[in-house]
Amino acid sequence: MYGDDATVRKILTESGGTWAVVGLSSNRQRAAYGVAQVLQRFGKRVVPVHPKAETVHGEQGYASLADIPFDVDVVDVFVNSDLAGAVADEAVAKGAKAVWFQLGVVDEEAYGRTRAAGVDMVMDRCPAIEIPRLA
Repeated sequence: MYGDDATVRKILTESGGTWAVVGLSSNRQRAAYGVAQVLQRFGKRVVPVHPKAETVHGEQGYASLADIPFDVDVVDVFVNSDLAGAVADEAVAKGAKAVWFQLGVVDEEAYGRTRAAGVDMVMDRCPAIEIPRLA
């Protein structure tokens, strides 16, 4: 388990309300679309990060984390595990307080690097499942 309940709770309740969702597009069939809706329902600002830079759920999208012209608190990662480590590194460089890898996304080396940088991290869990438990 990568991220105990205390870390999950901290990220969801104390890390801040601006979540960059990497992999979020206007494709309603993708998990990122529904998870972003849940995050919004619980008061989070969801910023789409996708090469298409589409507006999703009323929020302007950006092609990369580096393109976002404001601070983000949490980076929620919906990409394959082999690409996720680079996203975690970008999140640390961006100054995010936390990184969240979705269900099925695991990169132990990225977890180690991110935690060593002092950034909270959860892997292989879903905030849309966890956040209602805390409400």
